[in-house]
Amino acid sequence: MDDMAHTYDHPGEGAAADPIRLLAVRETPLSVDEVFGAVGDAAAGGTALFVGTVRNHDGGADVGALGYSAHPSAEAELRRVAEKVAADFPVRALAAVHRVGDLVVGDLAVVVAVSCPHRAEAFAACRRLIDDLKSEVPIWKHQTFADGTEEWVGA
Repeated sequence: MDDMAHTYDHPGEGAAADPIRLLAVRETPLSVDEVFGAVGDAAAGGTALFVGTVRNHDGGADVGALGYSAHPSAEAELRRVAEKVAADFPVRALAAVHRVGDLVVGDLAVVVAVSCPHRAEAFAACRRLIDDLKSEVPIWKHQTFADGTEEWVGA
């Protein structure tokens, strides 16, 4: 293989000037298509997408009801997390949306996506985005279990 195939001096190999395309905390149903569409970029060779759905169990117990609530600063904190990911990886485009309100089993709770020049970067950036969102953005999950017990979980 020719040495030119291994050089990465094209402008598309770096991060985009403004890669954050969509950030939201909303009460309306989420769309995978909307998030995926937001991270399209001609210079991206890899796009990673994570979809978090409401499951029917947690910690060995059946979930009967689930709701998310967010602190008023949640969108600002989401932006801070997204900016950090964009600073640490060559992100071409990034999007993240989280649902609040009452959800049922199967509903989309969170959808995040990142596109980068290469797949390894996209996977790593997407994982960091969802992990940091879950640990740092003040969004709380209230679960009520089938046996009547309940718990709050969140950042």
